[in-house]
Amino acid sequence: MGVAKLSDVKNDLSRFVARVRRGERVRILVRGVAVAEMVPIEAPEQADDAADEARLGDLERRGVIRRGRGGLERDILKPGPRAKGRPTSELVIEERRSGR
Repeated sequence: MGVAKLSDVKNDLSRFVARVRRGERVRILVRGVAVAEMVPIEAPEQADDAADEARLGDLERRGVIRRGRGGLERDILKPGPRAKGRPTSELVIEERRSGR
């Protein structure tokens, strides 16, 4: 396990992240006291489809989610109405310059 001062980690975070990605653990010290550890995260386990289906079914029964029943309507993919007038960015700049 590596040990490093917080200031060193802040100044060279990429190097410490690379060490952690290789599987090393890095303990971080503040004024000589260990306060945190950088550890590699474990790869998530691949959940099987049956477990996913059961979890979704449970959420749907409890009313937390509602699953879709089909595709999208074509109209939903069409662009909406165009905005008229000046762009909002211009209005914001003008307002800031006028001090309002």
